[in-house]
Amino acid sequence: MQIDEIALKPDLIALLGEKKCCFSLEDRWTYSFDASKERGVPDAVVFPSCSRDVCAIMGYAHGNKIPVVPRGAGSGLTGGAVPLNGGIVMVLERMNRILELDTKNLCAVVETGVITADLQTAAARENLFYPPDPASQAFSTIGGNIAENAGGMRGAKYGVTKQYVLGLEVVLPNGDLVTLGSKCIKDVVGYSMTELFVGSEGTFGIITKAILKLVTRPETVKTLAICFSSIQDAGGAVPLLLKSGVVPCTLEFIDAACLQAVLARGIGDELEQQIHGDTKAMLLIEVDGSAHEVERDAAMVLKICKESGMLSCRLARDPDERERLWQVRRSIHGALMGLCPQWLEEDISVPPASIPMMLDKLQRLAGAKNLRILCFGHYADGNIHLSVSEADAPLTPQQALVVKKEIFSETVKLGGRIAAEHGIGSVKKEYLGFNLDEPTLNLAMGVKKMLDPRGILNPGKIFPQQIWDKGYGSD
Repeated sequence: MQIDEIALKPDLIALLGEKKCCFSLEDRWTYSFDASKERGVPDAVVFPSCSRDVCAIMGYAHGNKIPVVPRGAGSGLTGGAVPLNGGIVMVLERMNRILELDTKNLCAVVETGVITADLQTAAARENLFYPPDPASQAFSTIGGNIAENAGGMRGAKYGVTKQYVLGLEVVLPNGDLVTLGSKCIKDVVGYSMTELFVGSEGTFGIITKAILKLVTRPETVKTLAICFSSIQDAGGAVPLLLKSGVVPCTLEFIDAACLQAVLARGIGDELEQQIHGDTKAMLLIEVDGSAHEVERDAAMVLKICKESGMLSCRLARDPDERERLWQVRRSIHGALMGLCPQWLEEDISVPPASIPMMLDKLQRLAGAKNLRILCFGHYADGNIHLSVSEADAPLTPQQALVVKKEIFSETVKLGGRIAAEHGIGSVKKEYLGFNLDEPTLNLAMGVKKMLDPRGILNPGKIFPQQIWDKGYGSD
């Protein structure tokens, strides 16, 4: 049955009411894209306000074999929220209540549409802390973070989203509502299925509620911006730092080109006066904990960096200066747009000790093909964000295809992964074979087909077309 043969508009209005549905082309176009370059116009957009609404939509879609794409804030970078096959986009932003902040058991119960930063603010009022901090935290939703297993800059010390998910409420593709996990630290009742849905990119079920672990808020923090003459010197400091027993809550690296792009926009003027002229790499390091621990750890960081060839160091003296240092890091993407209107952007990971080797490979690739490859990322967990263009223009689609394959190939040679924290979505699905062999992909497809036998939930994502056709058929 084709969607145009179904009375989609009256049926959805009957299920949800007019105020929870949009059908005009202008409204549908608004939900045809995310932060990637992918596009797809849905046939309808719905705004459920409770789990019951989600169950009703999924039961209807399952019965009529209509694709459904769940959407949080639409801030994903790999096309995960784009309705490539039309159908229904389910926007979960109205399910945005913090249902409980349990200060005795150090956890929160939230609906899927809660903004990440709002949960962090609510936790902070109780002297508690929700550590996952994706760059999009000011607008991304908890449900989207869970669906993508979002990371962030504090991942090295505190881990990523999956470490904080204690339980979930999920609506399955057929409309059934299931509850997984609990507030209990020890819980072996039945299979442990919660993490199955973490990082599943909305292909297994739609998350409606979550129980999230909180931790005690650190007493204090110190932030250091440390300059080096090479990424090798900066990289040499990292394993020494980690072996010393210091566990930084953030350990970011920024290459010279990214740093200069930001400073050229007038961001970090005070910092520019502290940057040595020979700087080729900067580490932005933050340590947190008790006042005593932070003083001790900051002194150890400074000692090791000096021994590793540090050129200069800027220590934030107050919260305002700390914020200015982080503004440099957060401004990189915007600053790069001033150099080139369109970059090939990738998100890869390698074992942390291999970062200098990977950056060397990228620079050799840049030299061989007359490219600009600018890099920054999360050093302690091996996550590299990179932006690629020709020396003076964006890559053509053909060039982008070749360069992407070369980058992934070199990443895998070092034991790395083609996606670190931005997901697979539709943008990277045909490259999954770089990391996963066919039996592994077939196993994943088997789980997908068991949960979603009609293939309606976020189709066109994660799986290469050949695996999808093998699982569901090419029709």
